[in-house]
Amino acid sequence: MGTQQTSFPREKTNILLLEGIHESAKEVFRRAGYEPRQLPRALSEDELIEELSQVHVLGIRSKTEVTARALSAAPHLLAVGCFCIGTNQVSLSTASSAGIPVFNAPFSNTRSVAELTIAEIIMLARRASYRSEQMHRGEWNKSAKGSYEVRGKKLGIVGYGHIGPQVGLLGEALGMQVLYYDTSKKLPLGNAVPVSSLEALLSDVDFLTLHVPETPQTKNMIGARELHQMKEGSFLINLSRGTVVEIAALAEALRSGQLAGAAIDVYPEEPSSNGASFASELQGLPNVILTPHIGGSTEEAQQSIGVEVADSLLAFLEAGSTVGAVNFPHVALPYLEGNHRVLNIHRNEPGVLVEINTIIAETGANIAAQYLGTQVDIGYLIVDVERELSREVKDRLDGVAGNIRTRLLF
Repeated sequence: MGTQQTSFPREKTNILLLEGIHESAKEVFRRAGYEPRQLPRALSEDELIEELSQVHVLGIRSKTEVTARALSAAPHLLAVGCFCIGTNQVSLSTASSAGIPVFNAPFSNTRSVAELTIAEIIMLARRASYRSEQMHRGEWNKSAKGSYEVRGKKLGIVGYGHIGPQVGLLGEALGMQVLYYDTSKKLPLGNAVPVSSLEALLSDVDFLTLHVPETPQTKNMIGARELHQMKEGSFLINLSRGTVVEIAALAEALRSGQLAGAAIDVYPEEPSSNGASFASELQGLPNVILTPHIGGSTEEAQQSIGVEVADSLLAFLEAGSTVGAVNFPHVALPYLEGNHRVLNIHRNEPGVLVEINTIIAETGANIAAQYLGTQVDIGYLIVDVERELSREVKDRLDGVAGNIRTRLLF
């Protein structure tokens, strides 16, 4: 839509980016005529509420909690962008009810996570990080005991979504046999073999790597029982979510020798900023790699995430597209010159759409294009109408009983 006149001036659109989001996101907005504000850290709930009173678009990463209370204090908020994979830090149901789509970047950092997973598998197999710690303490311990090649070993993947298949392909390239378990049926890549249950996977693999989202079903899915089912001397890698593994049980499995090592990148509780103190029962245990939630933290991934999410937010701002939103119907229409676009978000209740269509018919507006999508409790309608009647259509839709929000674009 370029530099044409818009229904809401770009210079008055308040875009707030938090937590050091990559400069690539700012560049996407700037090229389109917007000037986002950026803060380098996460905000507390009270701080966020204070900021959101005038914000139209909010960009966050994983540390800022966008609660129902914060959303209720954001009367002008149009969209939220999570510049990461997860969206559990946002109250998605509240956002949906308020007509606020939430976007994320489910693909952009998958390669970075997969590469670190493979690197840690090799480091664990060779006890390399432990040997490095010994060297830093001045201890020379040249020994092959407990060190293995990964070629020929079995790699078990829990969660075969975006990251799991990439880990599997990289593992195969190293000569590993790849098995995976997922709660839904997934097409295997390469020579990966699906197994029927988590229990079957646990008892059969040398390395177990977790790539699942944070849900009630995955909370503490790896506890004392599951760790005891794993092969003695096997290894656990978790670069998914901190709530997936019971840390105390893992520490005990490592101390007892049930596991030969572990690599953990995510934790049930994590510091909110760099430089803050960190404590874990896993500290000080041999052959345990601890990293500060950096699985997706590469320059390439952060640049790609910045572009992906900013593009999604921009498409919603300027064309109403919700493709890629995690809590909204996926609706998109090509932009048609010579028309104005009415965006209507309404409660998905009987009679609402009939009333909307009646209003449009009563105005006599010519509909150039129209698309409706529904998802659970909300409906999202894009209508392109002639310019002369667009304001009347918008104003009358504002009065529909089930209306959540109506926006006019031109």
